Amino acid sequence: MTATEPVWALGLMSGTSLDGVDAALLRTDGRTIFEIGPDLTIPYEQPLRDLVRRTYGGGGPLVEAERALTLAHAETVEMLLDNYGIARDSVEVVGFHGQTILHEPAQGRTRQIGDGDLLAARTGLLVVDDFRTADVAAGGEGAPLAPLFHAALAAGLDEAPAPLAVLNLGGVANVTWIAEPARGAESPLVAFDTGPANAVLDDWMAARRGVPYDVDGSFALSGRVDEGRLAAFLDNPYFRRRPPKSLDRGDFDASPLEGLAQGDGSGGLDALSDADGAATLAAFTAAAVVRALMHLPSPPALWITCGGGRHNRAIMRSLETRLSAPVVQAETLGWRGDALEAQAFAFLAVRALRGLPLSIPETTGVTRPTLGGRVHTPPIA
Repeated sequence: MTATEPVWALGLMSGTSLDGVDAALLRTDGRTIFEIGPDLTIPYEQPLRDLVRRTYGGGGPLVEAERALTLAHAETVEMLLDNYGIARDSVEVVGFHGQTILHEPAQGRTRQIGDGDLLAARTGLLVVDDFRTADVAAGGEGAPLAPLFHAALAAGLDEAPAPLAVLNLGGVANVTWIAEPARGAESPLVAFDTGPANAVLDDWMAARRGVPYDVDGSFALSGRVDEGRLAAFLDNPYFRRRPPKSLDRGDFDASPLEGLAQGDGSGGLDALSDADGAATLAAFTAAAVVRALMHLPSPPALWITCGGGRHNRAIMRSLETRLSAPVVQAETLGWRGDALEAQAFAFLAVRALRGLPLSIPETTGVTRPTLGGRVHTPPIA
C-alpha cells in the first residue's frame, strides 16, 4: 500500500441511543471516497444495553461492559465479512469508535469504552480507536467528528445545491454546513451539535410506555405539541451559545424531565399525557435545529438527514414544517442513512493511519488541525 492508494476500511459505530452496532465498508484514501461497500446493523440485546447504561458518567461495571461491548463489535465484523463474502485480507483497517459514556469537553474529559487490542485479536485486523481524546486534549469539543467525511461524501454529488447541510439525528443531533460541496473537505465547513434527538424521546418512551423507542414516530404523531413547554425548553442557554459546541447524551435529561424546563415551574413534561410529551420532544428536536440557523454563515439550500431519527415521522414532519429549505433523507441522494456514521469512522481510520487531521477548528473548535486515533495491531499468527 502506498501513502495515497485507496484501501478498504471497515467502520464501527455505537451511538448514544444504544440501538446496536452499525458496521460499514468503504474504499478511500482518506481524502476521497472511491467506493461504498456493504453495511449492516446488529441490534444490542437488552442485557447489554442495561449493562452499558450503568457505566454512563464513567462509573459502574466498566471492565465487564467494555469486554461485552467489544465482543459484540467483533461479532458484527465477522457477520459483515461472512454475509457478503469479503476476504479478511482485503480490509486494511477497522475504525472502532466504541461507546461514549462520558463527554465533558469543558472539563477536558471524554471517554469511549471499547478494547482496541481485544478487537484486533478477535478479528485479526488492524484497529484504530480513541478518535476523540486528542481533540479534547488540544482544547476542542471532541465532536462532531463526521464533518470531514460528510464533505468528502458531498463532493460526489452531481450539481449539489450550495450551501447544503447534513443533519445527523442520533441520540444527539448535529449539523455539518458545507459551503461548496464540490470542493469536498477543502470546502469551508461549520459543524456542531444542535440539540437532543432520539435520546430524550427514547428515555420518555421507556419511562412512560415501557418500550425502547417510538417506532416510526407514530405515537408522537398521536399527541399534541405543548408550545409553552417547548418555548421553555428552547430557553436553555445551550442554544444561544456560539459554536463550536457539543453535547453529552445526558445534557438534556428526559427522565424525569424536570431538568428540561430550566426551572420555569412547569414541572417539565410530567403533567402531559404520554402522547403529548412524545409530540413535544419530537418538536423539540426540530425546533432546536431551527435555532441552529442563527449560528450558520447562511441558510442551507438543502437539508440531508441521516441517523435513526430520520425514521421518526414526527421529527421529520416537524423539520419539514419549520425549515424553509427542502428536507430529504440521505437515501434520496443514494447515500446509506443508517450507515453514515460507521462509514465516517472507516474514513477517519484511514486518515489516522496516513497522518491526516481528524478535526479542524471549524468543526470542533480545536486550535489547529489535529491528528488522533490509536493503532492496535493484531497478534502475529
